[in-house]
Amino acid sequence: MFNELNNRAADSLLALIKAFQADERSGKIDLGVGVYRDAMGRTPVMRAVKAAEQFLLENQDSKKYLGPEGDLQFVRLLEPIIFGKSPAFGSRLVGIQTPGGSGALRLGAELIQTANPSATVLLGSPSWPNHAPIFASARLPVKQYAFVDLASQQVTFESVIAALSSAVEGDVVLLHGCCHNPTGIDFTMEQWREITDLLVAHRLVPFIDLAYQGLGDGLEQDAAPTRMVLEAVDEALIAYSCDKNFGLYRERVGALYVMARNGDDLRKAESNMAALARVNWSMPPDHGAAIVRTILESPEMTAMWRAELEEMCQRVNGNRAALAAAAPELAFISRQRGLFSNLSMPKETAVALRANHGIYMADSGRMNLAGMQPADAGAIVAALRAEGCLRS
Repeated sequence: MFNELNNRAADSLLALIKAFQADERSGKIDLGVGVYRDAMGRTPVMRAVKAAEQFLLENQDSKKYLGPEGDLQFVRLLEPIIFGKSPAFGSRLVGIQTPGGSGALRLGAELIQTANPSATVLLGSPSWPNHAPIFASARLPVKQYAFVDLASQQVTFESVIAALSSAVEGDVVLLHGCCHNPTGIDFTMEQWREITDLLVAHRLVPFIDLAYQGLGDGLEQDAAPTRMVLEAVDEALIAYSCDKNFGLYRERVGALYVMARNGDDLRKAESNMAALARVNWSMPPDHGAAIVRTILESPEMTAMWRAELEEMCQRVNGNRAALAAAAPELAFISRQRGLFSNLSMPKETAVALRANHGIYMADSGRMNLAGMQPADAGAIVAALRAEGCLRS
C-alpha cells in the first residue's frame, strides 16, 4: 500500500528552526518561526498562565472526558473578549473548543462543505500558507486573488473589491481579523466598511481568522473589524486562537464560533459542529482551555493577563519602530501590526541572508518582528543593504 505514496516536501519553517539551532554564529537573529520572544530572546510562560496552572494543580479533581464540544465555559468566557458585551451577539452565537486555530479552520471548512459543497472560498494572497491546503483538504474549491503588492507594501484594494463583487451567493470569504499573517497589513476601517457592504449585498459568508487579538493595537481595537462585520451579515464563522495572546502554543487552544440570525439554523450548525468534531478528534485536549478558563474566571488573573498582553503588544510595536527608524525604506513596518512583515524578495535573497549574515527569515521574505531585539535593527538593515534589498 505505502509504495503508492509520493514523498512530500518537508515544511520549510521546520527546516528553518533546525538550521538556526545548528548555526554556531553568536550574532545570528531568528526572524523565522512565528512565536513571541521577550527582551531575553525567550518565549516565556505568562505569569497568569503559571498562576492558573498552580490553581489547577491544587484544585482540579478529575481528568474525565468533557465531550466533543470541549470546555464550553472556556468558549463562553472568550465571547465578550472577542465579540464585546452586546447582548445581541449572545443569542446569535454557538461555539465549540478546537485544537488551536488550525483545528477551528479545519472544522469550519468541513462544516461549510457539509452545508454547501458548491461554495467557493475566496482567499487573498499572500496569506498564511496553511489556509489554502486546509480548505482544499476539506474538498472546497479555493479562489485566490491579489490582496497585497509586496513591492509597494500596499493593499491592492481594487482586486479585493473585484473578487468579492464577482462572487456568488453562499461563497465564503476568508478574512484576517487583525495582524495579517504574513504581511502585517490590515484593512483600514473604511475598507472594512466597503467589504462589509459587499458581503451583505452579495450574501457572502465571512470566515474570520482571529489568531492575534491583542497583539496589534490592543484587545478592543483588534476586535473592532470583526464586530462591525458580524453586526451586518446574516451568517459568519470565526476561528479563534489563544496560542499567541495567551502564549499557549504547544497546548493548541482554539475555538470555532458560528453566527446566524435564524435560531433553527444555529442549532443545526451546533449539532453538526459536534458531530464533525467527534470524527476528527473525538475530544479536544483540555489543559490549555482549562488554563484560559481559569484565568478568565478570576478578576485578578484576568488583570494580570491583560497587563502582560499589553506589554507584549508594546514590545512588538517597539521592535517595529526600531527597524523602521533604522532605514527610511522600511518606514512602512511601523504602520503594520502583529508579529509579521513580508519583504519583497526572491528565495535566493532569503537564503543569502541566512548564509552570509545569520539573519533567518522565511524564504518568502516574511519576518517575525517579535523575534528581534531593538538593538538588532542595525545588523538587519546592514544585511538587507548588503544583499541589495535596500539602497546602499
